[in-house]
Amino acid sequence: MSIYVSKHPLVINKVNTLRRIKLSTEGFQQISKELTSLLMYEATRDLLLKKRRIKYWLGYGSFHFLASKKFVIIPILRAGIGMVAGAFQITPGPKAGFIGIRRDHQTLKAIRYYVNLPNKMNERIAFILDPMLATGNTLVEAVNIVKEAGCKDIRAICFVAAPEGLKQLTKKHPDLKIYVAAIDEKLNKIGYIVPGLGDAGDRMFGVIK
Repeated sequence: MSIYVSKHPLVINKVNTLRRIKLSTEGFQQISKELTSLLMYEATRDLLLKKRRIKYWLGYGSFHFLASKKFVIIPILRAGIGMVAGAFQITPGPKAGFIGIRRDHQTLKAIRYYVNLPNKMNERIAFILDPMLATGNTLVEAVNIVKEAGCKDIRAICFVAAPEGLKQLTKKHPDLKIYVAAIDEKLNKIGYIVPGLGDAGDRMFGVIK
């Protein structure tokens, strides 16, 4: 599996800002959007270009454009929803898909409950969005779903990853490309990332327990 950890100063600053417990819901949402755009930039560096002849202000000429625009942005519900705007902002003409996976807090297993993907997935590049890669079970299941739909080029965008989750993904999906802002220390006894961001879904949508 290819693991890319961004070293860009803006990425590092933004992911560490998300760690601040006093950050407002609005602040968490805005920085999540910005961070997603920066990670999408990293995740699209290897896209192919081809020349097209166009009319421009001095006449006609050949210029490089993306060879394909068949992208699909797939947030994992619910926290991934807060990353969609940032992904759409930088990616030309993407489609959207949605995957709902809940975590069994006793077994830590991932249970799918909703799948809605566009057609012709075999022709698309898929970007799966999930802020937190903890045990890896949720992302493993999401990749299973996208592969079942026929997609061959799958990339995951996460803010923070735990070593245990990366190990799990490497074992289950060695062909996956994953782009992260930070690899944290470990998981705690209940499967949460340390130091992590807290519950990204709760913080994204202002849920107070």
